[in-house]
Amino acid sequence: MKVPEHAEKFEELAMPLFDQLYNFARWLTQDTTEAEDLVQETYTKALRGFSSFQVGTNFRAWMYRILRNSFLSSRTGLKVTVAIDGEADESLLPAENATPESILIEQANRETVQQALTDLPLPFREILLLCEVDEMSYQEIAETLAIPLGTVMSRLYRARRALRELLQQKNQGDRHGM
Repeated sequence: MKVPEHAEKFEELAMPLFDQLYNFARWLTQDTTEAEDLVQETYTKALRGFSSFQVGTNFRAWMYRILRNSFLSSRTGLKVTVAIDGEADESLLPAENATPESILIEQANRETVQQALTDLPLPFREILLLCEVDEMSYQEIAETLAIPLGTVMSRLYRARRALRELLQQKNQGDRHGM
């Protein structure tokens, strides 16, 4: 049985994005199973609608937009928290010359940042993740979120400021024994 040509082209474009989309889905859903379902739904919808994709436009942004819209339509609100499960990531493993104290401090700092991200409103959290974790350009973020470029820049500025304020509050709370 011959696979339709558009399916082969879709696979060529879509499969390299799988890990990035899955990681973003995990951040959004905070649940491995739900993230897997969301990515599967995204790929199903994208394949079904691939004929409407305009060649020459940003395929990655198109896929992220499908994932995000699927996520938003599967929720009864935007009160979603974020967590990272305990899977080992080589970038999170301690350096060879690390001391037990430095490992604990690094882990505490990572947990503090993760909690602060969890506390951010979804629009701020997702724009930070797209920019800082997925390393999308402002233009790609604008296409993904279907918002103007100026809104991306102002929302990113406000998201970074809000994250900084949350981290400062947490740091002050720790110093005062809270």
